Amino acid sequence: MIGLGHIIVGAKREDGGVLVEFAIVISLFLFIFFAMLDFGRLVYQTTLSEKATYIAARTAIVRPPACTGVPDRHTAGVVPTGTPTPRFGTSCSAASYVCSAVAVVSCSGDAASPTANEIWTRISPMLPPNATISNLQFTYAFDSNLGFLGGPYTPMVTVDLNLPDFAFVSPLGSLAVAAGAPSSSLGPNAAFADFSVTLPAEDLNLGEAG
Repeated sequence: MIGLGHIIVGAKREDGGVLVEFAIVISLFLFIFFAMLDFGRLVYQTTLSEKATYIAARTAIVRPPACTGVPDRHTAGVVPTGTPTPRFGTSCSAASYVCSAVAVVSCSGDAASPTANEIWTRISPMLPPNATISNLQFTYAFDSNLGFLGGPYTPMVTVDLNLPDFAFVSPLGSLAVAAGAPSSSLGPNAAFADFSVTLPAEDLNLGEAG
């Protein structure tokens, strides 16, 4: 015959098991819910940053260089002995000596640069609040397939955007452990990928005058 004491003890054990199960289920639910929110924010910010980098590059190719040391025009290279001197207007791709090769020029974004400042004004509303103009990197690289002798210098322009780490608003690591994971590598931050866009500088100048 089962006594009343056994029934009460069994009920308490059942209640305890239910509470443990509920704690695990609610922890798992909270982890999934907050993970969806935080990773959704991360994907959204990544998409905006990719778009911002493209806008930055598209603006940079039609503005004066953001870096100092970038030449204004294509100058003649060293012409081999006995070879006729190329005339102004000759395509740089006609021969390796037509246009002088220029060293790669790179710099970080600086508010003192009108071009960098204009670009930053356009894209900063799309970026995280802890991003700064110095997170932009501009690179101007000579390409013999672009431009003509005596014409405006037309390099390949690369804009890189290197953002600070993305900050989660939820303690995802702790929630993962509470949900039953033995350990979690989820920290408070996640690194963004480096965003980079390369486009040829645009030349709207025509003619053969040097």
